[in-house]
Amino acid sequence: MPKATGQSMTSMAYDRIRGDILGGRFGADQKITISDLVKEMGFSLGAVREALSRLGSEGLVVAETNKGYRVAKLTEEELADLTRTRVMIECECLANAIRNGDLRWEAGIVAAEFELSRLHLYDPANPGRGNPDWSAAHRRYHEALTAACDSPWMLRLREMLFVQAERYRIATLPYERQSRDLEGEHRAIAQAALARDIPKATGLLRDHLQATRRILMNTVIASARGTAV
Repeated sequence: MPKATGQSMTSMAYDRIRGDILGGRFGADQKITISDLVKEMGFSLGAVREALSRLGSEGLVVAETNKGYRVAKLTEEELADLTRTRVMIECECLANAIRNGDLRWEAGIVAAEFELSRLHLYDPANPGRGNPDWSAAHRRYHEALTAACDSPWMLRLREMLFVQAERYRIATLPYERQSRDLEGEHRAIAQAALARDIPKATGLLRDHLQATRRILMNTVIASARGTAV
């Protein structure tokens, strides 16, 4: 049982449940039973409830009246809106970063892209699931690209959109092995950013972000339009 109390226990519960959602352990629209989480994770009832409340404010779970919580659904409409908005925000962050970036920013991109290229997308111990180390490095890669953006609000919005998009990216994992060269996509974006080529870098980033939507539309969501994935 975690040796923590109060806010620290709530933060631990939040990180654990959030990681399980973004990692695909809890699927879209899956019911979350609070008592089961308390028993499994060893956190207090209050800590788990507060953690779920925070996740609800982020849109990762949905509260049901007198029923507890469910993981948020994945829908065609949300994916389209999310992708469109993320393209606008993240591409602008990247363009801003290219204009303002210094040597430290460049070094950060090189390091993040190299780290990501050395990790496997799938968990070596469980090839059917995503690799959490890859996911963490992927997040650092996108953060590195936009780190020199001088707008805190733009960066905050970029992070919010990234978190939501991760749920959809996880859903594409069974289909990405044959349909994408993720390492090549990441390398090309990094090289264009380092070359200070804003049109090329943002164009490649736009295509990269839209690929997740295209894969899902052609596979999972297209087979069940208007329903949860």
